[in-house]
Amino acid sequence: MDITSLDFKKILFLLILSFLVIFIGAVGYMFIEHWSFLESLYMTIITLSTVGFGEVHPLSPKGEIFTIFLIFMGIGVVAYTIGSVAQFMVEGHIKKILERRAMQKKIDKLRGHYIVCGYGRVGKGVCEELKREKRPLVVIEHDPEVIAEIEKQNLLYVQGEATEDEVLLKAGVKQAAGLLAVLGSDADNVYVVLTARELNPNIQIVARADKEEAVSKLKRAGANKIIPLYTIAARKIAFTITRPLVTDFIELAVYQGVDLQLEEVPVGPQAQIKDVSLRESGLREKFNIIVVAIKKAGGEMIFNPPSEAIIQPGDILIVLGKSDKLKELEEIMDSHAVCLLNA
Repeated sequence: MDITSLDFKKILFLLILSFLVIFIGAVGYMFIEHWSFLESLYMTIITLSTVGFGEVHPLSPKGEIFTIFLIFMGIGVVAYTIGSVAQFMVEGHIKKILERRAMQKKIDKLRGHYIVCGYGRVGKGVCEELKREKRPLVVIEHDPEVIAEIEKQNLLYVQGEATEDEVLLKAGVKQAAGLLAVLGSDADNVYVVLTARELNPNIQIVARADKEEAVSKLKRAGANKIIPLYTIAARKIAFTITRPLVTDFIELAVYQGVDLQLEEVPVGPQAQIKDVSLRESGLREKFNIIVVAIKKAGGEMIFNPPSEAIIQPGDILIVLGKSDKLKELEEIMDSHAVCLLNA
């Protein structure tokens, strides 16, 4: 439940005040009527709650005066406290329900979005990158404490276990373009991939793997790409010592603000540049970009393509260049580029 510090302090103050009134009442009856603590507490409670039970023992004149004082002093405080607590709980619960309904409506309207299963260290980084790329995304997370952090980031989310069909359906798995299984357990990721593939046979699925033996299981479950974290970490450490300049370039391009992007640019059927060679396309001259590779429609990948390579509809160009030029290229290629690396 969302509560402000002001609301909490108010409720806490009223609760303390109510307990103080009850305590004063119990001590007063003990002192005036010489009753036991339990009898005095019982008398105080039935007086403040106005249930109409009779006195524990006949009251003395002093006891009657004290009871009148207790009624005027305490009933209002206790009643106001109970009302405030009830209002606070009801309004908070209703607000939460309305917020969840509004969020679910937004999720239901999404098409071609990405689902991130898990908001741990890896999942959080994935969300930051997708958010920076302005890609629509939905997070699936079950931990209430982590949910609070997701809400601070203004991300759409579904609370629950990503391994459950109902939760994936709420996240829009049937309309999503991709799913990223980045839970902390390889077994959970395998189950998520298996479930998501069954619900949407065409969705692109990327999964993390912490252990080597999980890679083959994730492939069999239906993951399109598996990211073995242990391999990536090992390669980066090795490259840092063996290829320091390459590592520095990547770090500079990604983290230091250099306006470079490595992107996939599909060649659409209505592309302005198609059925021509790289040399004839003039991509380098017009957009100052480098074509790193071409993935042909049949699946063949041509690295460092020669100038005679033909650009055809259905191909995917892997290009490196500045973001504004890549946007222009995306428009004339009748496609939506997929960023692989950017600053």
